[in-house]
Amino acid sequence: MPGRGYLGVMPDCLFCKIVAGEIPSTKVYEDEHSYAFRDLNPQAPTHVLIVTRDHFSDVADLGGDAAASARLLAGIRGLARQEGLTDFRTVLNTGAGVGQSVFHVHAHVLAGRPMGWPPG
Repeated sequence: MPGRGYLGVMPDCLFCKIVAGEIPSTKVYEDEHSYAFRDLNPQAPTHVLIVTRDHFSDVADLGGDAAASARLLAGIRGLARQEGLTDFRTVLNTGAGVGQSVFHVHAHVLAGRPMGWPPG
């Protein structure tokens, strides 16, 4: 996919436009490297998407940059602390076959209800 490991924004990327403020979102958390907002189709009482400010297509792409990977995890930690979440699920889909519909790495942070295993 074009833009793998791209440090910056992709002009046609929905999440890049949300991070840039070009498309409205309900911001929940942000730091220097990540931005989190409410999911438009929540699957739990708390359902937040957290994205990297730089464009990576998916978690496999992000994994090529150890520092960026750590920054996303730090963002998830910051979000959870801010929201008082102690029990939550973090989901990262990689590829259309498992439900990734926006090809900008993002984690779903879900909480507020019991969740079974296996998911799906």
